[in-house]
Amino acid sequence: MDVLNQLLGGFASALTPENLLFALIGCILGTLVGVLPGVGPVAGTAILIPLTLSMNPTSAIIMLGAIFYGSQYGGTITSVLLNTPGEAASAITAIDGFQMTKKGRAGVALGIAAIGSFVGGIVATAGLVIAAKPLGSLGLKVGPPEFFGLMVLGISLLVALAGRSMVKALISGILGLLIALVGIDPVVGMPRFTFGNEHLLDGVSFVAVIVGIFGLSEILVSVTPEGSTRALKGGLRAMLPNKTDMRRAAPAIGRGSIIGFLTGLVPGLTGTVTSLLSYGAETKFSKHRKELGTGAIEGVAGPETANNAHANSALIPLFTLGIPASPTIAVLMGAFLQQGLTPGPSLFTEHAEIAWAIIASLFIGNLICLILNVPLISVWTSILKIPHPILLAVIMIFLVVGSYTINYSVFDVFVMIFFGIVGLVFRRLDVPMAPLVLTLVLGPLMERSLRESLEISQGAFSIFATRPFALIFILIGVAIMLTPLLKLRKPAALMADVEV
Repeated sequence: MDVLNQLLGGFASALTPENLLFALIGCILGTLVGVLPGVGPVAGTAILIPLTLSMNPTSAIIMLGAIFYGSQYGGTITSVLLNTPGEAASAITAIDGFQMTKKGRAGVALGIAAIGSFVGGIVATAGLVIAAKPLGSLGLKVGPPEFFGLMVLGISLLVALAGRSMVKALISGILGLLIALVGIDPVVGMPRFTFGNEHLLDGVSFVAVIVGIFGLSEILVSVTPEGSTRALKGGLRAMLPNKTDMRRAAPAIGRGSIIGFLTGLVPGLTGTVTSLLSYGAETKFSKHRKELGTGAIEGVAGPETANNAHANSALIPLFTLGIPASPTIAVLMGAFLQQGLTPGPSLFTEHAEIAWAIIASLFIGNLICLILNVPLISVWTSILKIPHPILLAVIMIFLVVGSYTINYSVFDVFVMIFFGIVGLVFRRLDVPMAPLVLTLVLGPLMERSLRESLEISQGAFSIFATRPFALIFILIGVAIMLTPLLKLRKPAALMADVEV
């Protein structure tokens, strides 16, 4: 009953005209981000963070949250209409979605994608409401040693699942930690790694790094998409699926909701992986599995539902334990910190009204996205007709202005440019960027919990061995990172069978 009252209080705050307006703006911007090929939710959310720096914390996070899940909707539009995924997680939708468009059923594909995304988002948000109180209460019992262990576990999961090479992922993660160390030492109070530059006394701007490494690097590697000027042709009048379509799609939506909700709880599993798992489930369990790949509605309903359920479910570890489960959630966590909010158990005790207002806004935002998704399709697709150089120039203006307005400093613009080049190098060398983002956000929190633990034990590292949960978390994290080193080589006997 207490949870229900708090949620109702959250709705009272989220339904104020101001917060409703910001939720609407966020959904529109998020859908736009999803429509633009190559930008994606991580870069899009990072680019738009500066717009919220002068806002109150509740409105800022509501708007950024709407941008986040709005981008999940937007990526579907170009996947279905133009076979050009707006972001990676929508690539799976293009398999059957574009085939439906070729059959003149684009409206049905977009309609079922909107409905599935709405259902998946609502299911995952309901899970957040149910899990918030018990996990938050459990989290309050977590001391600095356990919190440090959780950070180690979260980083190890994302590093292990971030790319094909563990070495490259570790390099990315270590670089993020090194960047996080720049600034004033929180204990001694002396500058470190600032090289005498006063602009670095407060550390390297998280927003400038993220905007550069994701946003600018996307521009640097961008090429003109061939399908961007393709005209939109009919098939959009019949937006709502008929009874047969709904009957076929319902089981896929149910399976997608479960898969998306569960995978969202696991740090490191992205929306792309979730969509793949959902599509794989349809190939096994759908009654019309033989039609997949030729325009089956299940091939759109399942992945799209799973993708949006994953996006909302990934907020549960952030809200309850302070662990970002994906790169985009790490960006959102950075926005929380920029607003003076620390995600985790204390969020529900120190800022309960803000936390529940944000959770309530997730229900409202998903409904707004559903309403917007159909009538604005022709508007979003017309954006793709803008000449690519002009589109890139507009995005570049956002990058520069956004970086400058963080601290109204040209230095942050140069930081953004530098990390844009770093991002380009990472892409060329296939080095994952997610570990850098995660360690950059979690680095200061890890350092603080480590130092607090050592203060409690008067400098003895044995405290981590005497606290069972902390020890378990650390051991699991270390085991995950050492797993690639434990792979056995092929037996010599098998190698002998290979003729040179």
